[in-house]
Amino acid sequence: MRNIDKDNITDVFMSYFGPDTDPRLRQVMESLVRHLHGFAREVGLTHAEWQTGIEFLERAGRISDDKRHEFVLLSDVLGLSSLVDMINSDPAGTSSSVLGPFHIAGAPPLPMGGDMKRDFGGPLLLVRGRVTAPDGTPIAGAELDIWQTAPNGMYSSQDPEQDLYSFHGIQTTGPDGRFGFTTVRPVSYTVPTDGPVGDILNATGRHPWRPSHLHFIVKAKGFRTLVTEIFPDDDPYLDEDTVFGVRSDLIMHYDECPPEAFPDGFALSGKVKEPFLSASFDLKLVPETPAA
Repeated sequence: MRNIDKDNITDVFMSYFGPDTDPRLRQVMESLVRHLHGFAREVGLTHAEWQTGIEFLERAGRISDDKRHEFVLLSDVLGLSSLVDMINSDPAGTSSSVLGPFHIAGAPPLPMGGDMKRDFGGPLLLVRGRVTAPDGTPIAGAELDIWQTAPNGMYSSQDPEQDLYSFHGIQTTGPDGRFGFTTVRPVSYTVPTDGPVGDILNATGRHPWRPSHLHFIVKAKGFRTLVTEIFPDDDPYLDEDTVFGVRSDLIMHYDECPPEAFPDGFALSGKVKEPFLSASFDLKLVPETPAA
């Protein structure tokens, strides 16, 4: 079409799809372009602003690698990651929450009762719970990919002083669906602000803080994979998470316990001489929807 103008360009774009375009791809692309064009018209986007946006995306690409995913971080701080999580969460199961940009695949096995704290300082945290179906039936053989920051607020992929799989482990449930391990109490931390996403936070007067949390990816045959985080109820940033990851059912409580209350069956059993923290919670998986 030769007579394209600012009012008809969106419709012209829609007419360019080929007849064999996948219907779902067409639906997504049409909606994306309709909103993108509408955004440009609504704000009267200038050439300079458009160029700034292109340069922002180029910078995000340059700073990203296999250990830092700036586009994921951008999605997180814009609330898109959490919105997708909420759209796809089933209320019968545990809520989804953001994966974040620092997950590392291939973590080593973490036996039942295993310890991730090792020689790191900070309060000892005992974590226990079950993986269940929505009706409370335990799920055997569920795989939990667990990770968190070190006491310095950094993930291992950010910190050259840590082993690659520091505070990472994969635990598999037995017939009772139970999981359990010890670690250090996670700390609140800031998302990286030394890249283009940090520029957005600074320019809009937003802080970069996240409440402390434990990450989980939980997989089990016949169930939908769950990506989530668990937060303590006393964290000062619980109501202002910069990536919008907190949900009411993901908030737990830390109990303070004397050393003699430490249970048997853990790697540190009989070795704990100081008070410790304990947290218990279940993770509910939703059955997969049969293919149509």
